[in-house]
Amino acid sequence: MAWAALILAGVLEIVWASLMKHSDGFSRLWPSVGTLVFMGASFALLATAMRSLPLGTAYAVWTGIGAAGAFIVGIILFDEPVVIPRVLAACMIVGGIVLMKTA
Repeated sequence: MAWAALILAGVLEIVWASLMKHSDGFSRLWPSVGTLVFMGASFALLATAMRSLPLGTAYAVWTGIGAAGAFIVGIILFDEPVVIPRVLAACMIVGGIVLMKTA
């Protein structure tokens, strides 16, 4: 249950980060509201996961899912560059998440 909550929290982090980009510096109402709603839900699920998972593991996995997911969303939705150093960095983040899960 804790891992499911943590993974969902990470997915919601991707959602709120994407909405934050769409909010244009919180100048657009609905993307700004969505950012705050999904941010709250993400934090709540992270807190739930931290009841039984170690702090370092939970936080690293949560931020890793968000970072790797935001990287992919940035490429798909915001036409961000796909260059070798960025791809390698994203792969290292995913590798770190896998290592945290197996440790």
